[in-house]
Amino acid sequence: MRVVLAEDQYLLRTGLTRLLTAYGFEVAAAVSTGPELLQAMTELRPDVSLVDVRLPPTFTDEGLRAALAARARVPGLPVLVLSQYVETLYARELLADAAGGIGYLLKDRVFSDDEFVDALHRIARGGTAMDPEVIARLVSGGSAGGRPQPLDRLTPRECEVLTLMAEGRSNAAIAERLFLSASAVTKHIASIFDKLGLAASGEDNRRVLAVLTYLSAP
Repeated sequence: MRVVLAEDQYLLRTGLTRLLTAYGFEVAAAVSTGPELLQAMTELRPDVSLVDVRLPPTFTDEGLRAALAARARVPGLPVLVLSQYVETLYARELLADAAGGIGYLLKDRVFSDDEFVDALHRIARGGTAMDPEVIARLVSGGSAGGRPQPLDRLTPRECEVLTLMAEGRSNAAIAERLFLSASAVTKHIASIFDKLGLAASGEDNRRVLAVLTYLSAP
């Protein structure tokens, strides 16, 4: 599996390269700036790109903007954002794009090699890998406009189910986490989609993207 890695810190970039290589990934390019990332993604078209948010030259949201630009040119390029920060504006735009696998993990909350590698494989297959902290910021309406009004229609339990759905969890995993029956989870999900005006789907990935598409709407 071919990976493009974008990380401006030399030691972390080198460490990630060695980790990926040890787990059988081919690091097609390891870059440190936004323009280099855009070029590598569009020219190499890797199986997955591992992207930091803040890259030179701006050190703001260069990585996310480069990933968005690359996916605009080559729709469906899988991207895993690995960062210390949650940039809600561009994260919403990236996550709302239903083409290809998407993930957003926080560096200080990745606790094992297996978890990290599993996320890369899942995204390369078109799935999602979302940190609960990222989802919490998006679901709570981290933008200046405040929490999207229709979410106020959800019950507290439905909000819990929505958050777990957005993390990419299956119905069975949600039921186990919340100590609910499978049928109860199914009813909560149906109610969520009804209240948000969204069509339910059998695929976890499509459910997540549908919810995040709604949350990204003005």
